[in-house]
Order: sequence, then structure tokens, then C-alpha cells
Amino acid sequence: MSDPDPDPDPGAADAGDTGDAGSTPWRFPDPRLADGDLVAVGADLEPATILDAYRHGLFPMPLPASVAGRKTRQVAWWSPDPRGIIPLRGLHISRSLRNSCRRFEVRVNTAFDDVIDACADPRRPHGWINRAIKDAYRRLHRLGWAHSVEAWSVDGGTLAGGLYGIAVRGLFAGESMFHRRTDASKVALVGLVELLRSGGDTDRRLLDVQWQTEHLAGLGAVAVSREDYLRRLENALQLGPVPGFAAKVENPP
Repeated sequence: MSDPDPDPDPGAADAGDTGDAGSTPWRFPDPRLADGDLVAVGADLEPATILDAYRHGLFPMPLPASVAGRKTRQVAWWSPDPRGIIPLRGLHISRSLRNSCRRFEVRVNTAFDDVIDACADPRRPHGWINRAIKDAYRRLHRLGWAHSVEAWSVDGGTLAGGLYGIAVRGLFAGESMFHRRTDASKVALVGLVELLRSGGDTDRRLLDVQWQTEHLAGLGAVAVSREDYLRRLENALQLGPVPGFAAKVENPP
């Protein structure tokens, strides 16, 4: 990460994309030049910084403690190569998952704090969501950029699973998901894909899942090269957001 730029490029993002998130003094390196998934270390977790990162194909995740070498894990900026995405026409819905969809009600943005708390549960293996990340995404939620998609049990009316992520125009960047009942997080993903499809331009919208894990591959995630991902991102950022994820702009210029 370079030193703060005292004169940020005013063309880096138009007013419709920044909303009331402000501007960032940081300038991110070109991920195409990175040697590996890690692109930069440092900067801050202000809303404008995070949003600018997503527009450049990056996302924040703390360095592992073994790498950071300190109690407080430094924020790092990642651009995996290859990158995991789920094509909106390629979601795999098995017969059992289709049946599970009947057992849950999908809601949007009704329990964001509960979702991110569940995703950050320190008892989960390989957990990476610390307090700084939670605080940053809660701020983005209040500004209208971070969203939760939740699966609520029809029989008990309780939160059974869900996911959260960032929506910037035609991009939805999924950050984490959790479940308390079987298939609940998968049902939330089905709901997310249906919502993204409702915005039209299905083949140009981009659902980013960071890395293609075995679990996500079973749901239709594919791995694309960084160059391919950045091309898809450029196309997605030319679209408007789906109605359910339109950013709140309280003080337009």
C-alpha cells in the first residue's frame, strides 16, 4: 500500500458510487502486478477505502497472526488468482436444497448485526472476522452498502442462517456465511441469487465469493483468472444496483 495521496483522483469514483461514504486518501496498487493473492498491507477500514478496494478487485482480510507477528492483525488487501465466482445462471440447486427452501423464509437486511456476529463467532474454524472488520462493515451497512440475506425458520421464526456482503452497482461481493440449521446458509444464497437476477442483466452481474472452496463448488462456484475477473468487474460496475441493494445516499452533492 502506498503512502496517502494528498490529492485523490476525483475521477476514481463518481458521486453515485460513493454515496455518503466520502473519499479515501489511499491509492491501491494494480492487482495485475501482484505476485500471489496478497496485493497490499496497511491503509484503513474507512467506508470509502473499502468501497474503492472492491471497485479495484480487492477485499480486506486481516493477515494471519502467524504472518502478522503481532497480537493485532494488520489489515491486508487480497485479489485471489484464480478468483471464485458464482455465475447467476449456474447456481446448483439440488432436490434436497429445493425442499429445504420451503422450510425457511428469506429476508434482506432485517438482522445484519446478528448475521455478522454469527459469521465472526470465534468458535468457528479458520475465523478471520475481528472487531475492526465487524465495525467497518456495520458502518457500511448503516450507509447502505453492506447487506445481509437471512434464512429464518418457518416453524420457529428464528434466524437459522445467512450471509453478508457488499453491493456496488452490479457487483455483490460475498464475505461470509453461517448456518444453525441444515441448508440454511444455502437457502440464503439461493435467495441472494434470485434477488440479483431480478435486477436484469443477469449475464453481466457479478457474484464474487473470493475463493472457490469445495463447498461453494458444489453450489456452482467456478474459478476464473484474475484478468477475467477484472474484466467481469468492469462490466458489472457499469450496471445499476438491484432495487434491494440500492445504496442509500443521504447527502448527494
